[in-house]
Amino acid sequence: MASVAFIGLGVMGYPMAGHLKNKGGHDVTVYNRTAEKAGKWAKEHGGSFAPTPAEAARDKDFVFSCVGNDDDLRSVTLGPDGAFSAMKKGAIFIDNTTASAEVARELDAAARERGFSFLDAPVSGGQAGAENGVLTVMCGGEQATFDKAGPVIDAFARMVGLMGPAGAGQLTKMINQICIAGLVQGLAEGIHFGKKAGLDIEKVVDVISKGAAGSWQMENRHKTMNAGKYDFGFAVDWMRKDLRICLEEADRNGARLPVAALVDQFYKEVQEMGGKRWDTSSLLARLER
Repeated sequence: MASVAFIGLGVMGYPMAGHLKNKGGHDVTVYNRTAEKAGKWAKEHGGSFAPTPAEAARDKDFVFSCVGNDDDLRSVTLGPDGAFSAMKKGAIFIDNTTASAEVARELDAAARERGFSFLDAPVSGGQAGAENGVLTVMCGGEQATFDKAGPVIDAFARMVGLMGPAGAGQLTKMINQICIAGLVQGLAEGIHFGKKAGLDIEKVVDVISKGAAGSWQMENRHKTMNAGKYDFGFAVDWMRKDLRICLEEADRNGARLPVAALVDQFYKEVQEMGGKRWDTSSLLARLER
């Protein structure tokens, strides 16, 4: 059992912290910007909650965070009452936010200066993966740090991998989102085409999902897409945030992402249709409007 803090109890962080307490058996203290939610979590899972990130992190062996973006992350780490001001020597800070590689490197350097370690560790698997404790975790950092943190991260993961030095976890998550963008657009176009052709989409997918066209998106989203229902996963607003990170990084490293850039604009149209909180499969709604 380790002494653990978790900062950020959104749709991902709330169940992730719960798995650390219940499945991992760790002593967990949580912090959330809305204190009522932190209190609810503590009552539900039997842990404790703190009024600031610093108080949550004080004397902990491992401190996790899962917040909205780079600015949120800097606020809970380096800001007033931020966790970095209270981290003990030798502790490990593990950030599960999907953020930029730039901020990951910045926080890694800040942690080193203060005598503790940092892992950028964004996750994939969505809300269902968080709730079921089967997330994929992509880590950037030192091997020794990863070896210590891996068994703790396992409480909410089915796959944990070290991808390289600080920032490599975030870069890997960018690749994940780049791939998903193209897959979902292809699936949306395929279903749209099939409907226009008068085919039975269920029969079509039953066949093609067993071949080279098969994907997680096809298996898990085709039925809800075919029914015009888009409340089953990662929100369009969040995907646009992630694609913006990908495109900004591509500007820095010289990569060309024509499909990701185009799909990002398609998601902008979905937002304008009122679909900011629809899941990413709502690209089909844009084609069917």
